[in-house]
Amino acid sequence: MKSDNFQSLVERLQLRAETSPDEMGYTFLKNGTTEVEKLTYGQLDLHSREIAVMLQRVLKPDDRALLMYRPGLDFVSAFFGCLYAGVVAVPVYPPNAARPERSLPGLRSIAVEAGIDAILCTEKETGEFADLFQDVPELSECPLLATNHYGLERIDKWKPSVSDSDAIAFLQYTSGSTAAPKGVAVSHGNIIHNLGYIHDYSQHDTESILISWLPTYHDMGLFAGVLFPLFKGCPSYLMSPVSFLQKPIRWLQAISHFRGTNSGGPDFAYELCVQRSTAEQRLQLDLSSWQVAYSGAEPIRRSTLESFSATFRDCGFRRTSLFPVYGLAESTVLVSGQVWADERAAAALPAHQEKENSDVVTAIRPVSLEKSVSCGSPRFGMEVIIADPSQLTEMPDGEIGEIWISGPSVAKGYWNRPEETNATFRAFLADTNQGPYLRTGDLGFMRAGELFVTGRIKDLIIIRGRKHYPQDIEQTVETSHSEIRNQCTAAVSVPTSDGERLAIVAEVNRRSNIRGHRSSEIVSCQWREELGEIIATIRQAVSEQHELQTTSISILARGSIPKTSSGKIRRHACCNAVLDGSLDSLAYWSLHPAISNVPSQAIHRDLPS
Repeated sequence: MKSDNFQSLVERLQLRAETSPDEMGYTFLKNGTTEVEKLTYGQLDLHSREIAVMLQRVLKPDDRALLMYRPGLDFVSAFFGCLYAGVVAVPVYPPNAARPERSLPGLRSIAVEAGIDAILCTEKETGEFADLFQDVPELSECPLLATNHYGLERIDKWKPSVSDSDAIAFLQYTSGSTAAPKGVAVSHGNIIHNLGYIHDYSQHDTESILISWLPTYHDMGLFAGVLFPLFKGCPSYLMSPVSFLQKPIRWLQAISHFRGTNSGGPDFAYELCVQRSTAEQRLQLDLSSWQVAYSGAEPIRRSTLESFSATFRDCGFRRTSLFPVYGLAESTVLVSGQVWADERAAAALPAHQEKENSDVVTAIRPVSLEKSVSCGSPRFGMEVIIADPSQLTEMPDGEIGEIWISGPSVAKGYWNRPEETNATFRAFLADTNQGPYLRTGDLGFMRAGELFVTGRIKDLIIIRGRKHYPQDIEQTVETSHSEIRNQCTAAVSVPTSDGERLAIVAEVNRRSNIRGHRSSEIVSCQWREELGEIIATIRQAVSEQHELQTTSISILARGSIPKTSSGKIRRHACCNAVLDGSLDSLAYWSLHPAISNVPSQAIHRDLPS
């Protein structure tokens, strides 16, 4: 088997197991510091074969299996076990036993759409999940298979599946930031190409050490923490997302202690490290080994990059390690990226522009463009163009339009959604018939071959004919008052009796014990007065900076705003919650009580108007 000629990760893992069986592949860290689980390549190959034998006994090739694991290395073995068996893996977020009403509807939807044939988990969780699923037949009728019984299967019974680069390896369910999650069908060929692309960009070598707290059921975490380490032969240290969120400093401590070279996450992760680390903690860090600090959330804020590099400069962190990237599940994961050079942003600003029939170009240059961050130039067989989403024609350099992508990393389509697959993955330019392209739904522009991402089409706020980027308004809200949490704000457009109007949903920093109570029931008189001041401040800031009148403002407790698994604000869900009055608000103010479907009792009329 040649190392430079393989069609799937199965072949890659077999090669690693043959040539370096005792080399450490994965280590799981408890609380980001203590090594509690380890997997060598030889052990992973053995576990994967054992799981494959079990799966092949009850499932057929191309059957779908739901991978439902809490943070740890059992997920890694199960994922490769599916690949070894020719079973299509469907990684998902495990259900929360304390709040099943939040997770079960989504799991049920995925199980129905994907046509799940089995659910994989550990023995410890089979009983718990069986109890949780008893009222959900789409889940309860699927066999629960524990994959952590090693040594019970005869690996000589394993029947290698046919290696086909076009075969589907796994279904990556999208984050659902703008719509219901859809299963992206990712092939073995997509994986191999994108892993090679990541290597080409990030310049890993055999001395690289990867550290990741990102959830492994999400594309960014799956590739950064699980698939790429095997592809390149680099040790990977994994930690729980909860460990990071509880104490963000743990991520940096792991990089410092284990001499991590490559690690990253969404924009908010860097912001949290700045906000929640102390000078004393930073004195103990040595981040000089960190060579590639990738940032891939939307939007990537220039202010975050600047504050992080300045805050941790004395810890040995180099500004040139920052690596903005653009990617999405529909293109496997990575589309483009490069080392951050902030002077590119100012040099690449589009000129003032106004088009009568444009769906995406605003007459007022959005604030976000002044802080745009380059996500590099596509290469490695990938192509990016900017298209007018209504005219379906390519736009000139520097003009904002929809980002279209083509290349070997673009996935096969959405599972069992032929119409949506055709609309999203089969786009052609109207004047040249060039294509097919993947329509991303993201807005951006190209300048000198570099891609700048500015927002999402579905998130654009259009009020009285003027278009506004929600992230611009959200940044205004977050900087208007010290109590408003960064990256926990949503600006959305809602229908009123007077047309589309702006609604704001924002979390505050102050902690409160709201368990067992509606948030509005526990707000003290003093705090209610302060919340009124916060609302008044938001209204004034938005009015002054964007010339917009806010129609409603919902103030939420910490951790209450709807987010995707990767930390993106679910603006569509926020909009629906404003409309149906389901937000559990600490305070709620409305200029228009006639917002569609909002019950009048949800409005706190004792706040300033």
